[in-house]
Amino acid sequence: MSNVFKDGDDIHEYLASHEQKDMLRFLTCGSVDDGKSTLIGRLLHDAQSIFDDQLETLGSDSKKFGTQGGEIDFALLVDGLAAEREQGITIDVAYRFFSTDKRKFIVADTPGHEQYTRNMATGASTADVAIILIDARQGVLPQTRRHSFICSLLGIRHVVVAINKMDIVDFSEAKFRAIEEDYREFAKQLDFESITCMPLSALKGDNILTKSSNTPWYDGAALLPWLETVDVTRKDERPFRMPVQWVNRPNLDFRGFAGTVVSGRVEPGDEVVILPSGKRTKVKAIVARDGDLAFADKNRAVTLTLEDEVDASRGDVIAAATAPAEQAGQLQAKIIWMDDEEMLPGRQYILKSNNKMIPAQITDLKHRIDVNTLEHLSGKTLKLNEIGECNLSLTQRLVFDPYTENRSMGSFILIDRLTNSTVGVGMIDYALRRSKNVHWQALEVNKESRQKILGQKSCMLWFTGLSGSGKSTVANLVEKRLHDLGRLTYVMDGDNVRHGLNRDLGFTDADRVENIRRVGEAGKLMVDAGVITLVSFISPFETERQSVRERMDDGEFIEVFISTPLEVAEQRDVKGLYAKARKGEIKNFTGIDSPYEEPTNPEITVDTSEVAAEKAAEMIVEYLDQKGYLG
Repeated sequence: MSNVFKDGDDIHEYLASHEQKDMLRFLTCGSVDDGKSTLIGRLLHDAQSIFDDQLETLGSDSKKFGTQGGEIDFALLVDGLAAEREQGITIDVAYRFFSTDKRKFIVADTPGHEQYTRNMATGASTADVAIILIDARQGVLPQTRRHSFICSLLGIRHVVVAINKMDIVDFSEAKFRAIEEDYREFAKQLDFESITCMPLSALKGDNILTKSSNTPWYDGAALLPWLETVDVTRKDERPFRMPVQWVNRPNLDFRGFAGTVVSGRVEPGDEVVILPSGKRTKVKAIVARDGDLAFADKNRAVTLTLEDEVDASRGDVIAAATAPAEQAGQLQAKIIWMDDEEMLPGRQYILKSNNKMIPAQITDLKHRIDVNTLEHLSGKTLKLNEIGECNLSLTQRLVFDPYTENRSMGSFILIDRLTNSTVGVGMIDYALRRSKNVHWQALEVNKESRQKILGQKSCMLWFTGLSGSGKSTVANLVEKRLHDLGRLTYVMDGDNVRHGLNRDLGFTDADRVENIRRVGEAGKLMVDAGVITLVSFISPFETERQSVRERMDDGEFIEVFISTPLEVAEQRDVKGLYAKARKGEIKNFTGIDSPYEEPTNPEITVDTSEVAAEKAAEMIVEYLDQKGYLG
């Protein structure tokens, strides 16, 4: 299996031979310290994919960092981070390329620790095969099941169950068969096409390159020959899809749409549809760096020119006209949560799919999935590494295919709106039926006509601050002054709304998010009716206040921060709530054991410890008058 270029070889023939080989992407996963990095190091060594200087460095590193008593520690070939070398574990995803005479490989060495499950999911998202390692001494562990389920969820169909460290258990066939039976029983619930169990010693090299004499009872192939011959190809009968990455218009005479084909095949003359607009046209030419192509298929990056002048932009999808993708603004999906801060239904995130970014909410967590038993569990939120089946609501329709039909078109990530960090990865199951049947009804009387009758410009005054800061007092005084001026108003107060619209909600973070979502939607309807709406809620989370703001038209959301300090609000303690919270009689009380995130850029700021409530109300009414809200 020599893969080394030697003096005297023809470099062009050597490179040409490698270009003809197909590529297999696989990952190693399993519980911590099962030998994943050692296995990859052994594969690289036995495939002769290590340079002499690397081998020399490996020898010296093994004496310094190794865990094999001075012998070669193959794990150090991939454990690149200092923290990993010190602890002897894998933290990050390490990608390595190697090649044999028969095939090229990209292998992802993924972490075993539960807190790094998100890294493992990243490695699995592009893999064709998974090698799931099991320590022969430990058997099937919870993390083994977790990683197996994620592999199945992410569309991997072929797995090798590498029962490693067989040398430590004297290559016991009974031990191997018991673990194999245990794993296969669990995997009956998973969607794998093939499961191949192998007895290995990655450290000693048994059943890695060739069959080992230590396991005469094993009649399967060694690992590397299996990887060289496993057939993961699928006849791609899926229809053509190409998300637009950018519009290429270097001059007035050329307009092309650049992107990567994610499924199917396209040729000049094929009829295509631009989604979501639905405009139909035909492909005029397929442009690549080396000239026009006769066709383009999966994974080919090209620029398409079209016969007609159609409007398409980044994030749109060019699809086969005979089989267009679906569109929906309401989806059901499975989500792997990847953030330390739990997922909160009702909170707005950014959904990114292919090149499209859309504001989205998880409206309902239908159930969590127990990765050990695959049982459906109830719950309101998802915590780090948990998996759930959820309903999502998007602010605009997404072009997609179900994940089981098209991994590229059916996958997405969720991004936190404030930190811009990836908090979840999702796989779309299907469009919710109601999203196809619910449309905006055109109405002849609009917000502007209602405002004209009332002689005012409607808006939403959003009063936020700690309990006892004076929000409700100031809001009430503002409404009285506006009423005296003949303006139509309405106050939505936190306590009052919880007696009706939100009577089913508590004070957990998830319930607080839903509380503000409902109030924001109801308040928006009031503004649409032409009413100056005053909303008085603690509303402790910046994300939710920003979400309401973005639902409103420009200038309609006026954030009023009642910035009264905690010590002053607590001294007032009109309702006795702070005293109860200090005693532990009230849980999740804002300012005590639940956080309050101050507004970063409010339109109006008032500290009622320095300004009387009456004066504050006058300031707010004057602001409305100066900005033209009072007619």
